[in-house]
Amino acid sequence: MNINIKIKICGLFRSKDIDFVNSACPDYIGFVFASSRRQVSPDKAETLRSRLSNNITPIGVFVNAPIAEIAGLYNSGIISMAQLHGTEDKEYITQLKEMCGIPVIKTIIHDSVLQSTGQWSDESMCEKSEIDLIDYILFDSGAGSGKPFNWELLDTQKITKPWFLAGGITLENINEAIAINPYAIDVSSGAETDGIKDLGKILQLTNRVKNHISP
Repeated sequence: MNINIKIKICGLFRSKDIDFVNSACPDYIGFVFASSRRQVSPDKAETLRSRLSNNITPIGVFVNAPIAEIAGLYNSGIISMAQLHGTEDKEYITQLKEMCGIPVIKTIIHDSVLQSTGQWSDESMCEKSEIDLIDYILFDSGAGSGKPFNWELLDTQKITKPWFLAGGITLENINEAIAINPYAIDVSSGAETDGIKDLGKILQLTNRVKNHISP
């Protein structure tokens, strides 16, 4: 069992959200630059980043964004990692890495991979050579779906990259997510009440992951 599972709270867009995570101290937070109700502009992200504890790593979430945009955010210190949710391919990631060297999380949507292969392992990505360029994998049920997928489809013994687990993770199923032993757990809507980040939920989720507290 990986006793150092990490947690990311994604989709922060208010000053209060930053205050909440500063209190909870998750390992990562996410600023969404792609189209979303949680989307932030580079200027807004810069303001929020200035309030963020230095102990928390900010990640930018993108969908087929201009490479220069990501590099600019990274070089200015607004984000420390890029989470790619689009069709970014080997050429795209190579150019991004050459431009700024940013660590990359590439999202694998279960509908397009897991259901077609029956099970996921690094071998099922052999034809997608960008697997060698990325630093982390994120398994998700679909951008902003708020629903979990069948986690049993993950062949965790054959995933050689550090991997994030996302998609419909809440206080009700966080223990099951922990039991799968990902590198990190990524929570967005599960840390909200009525579409707004909830301090109590953020604190409970973070404590549950960091301390493996059962309900």
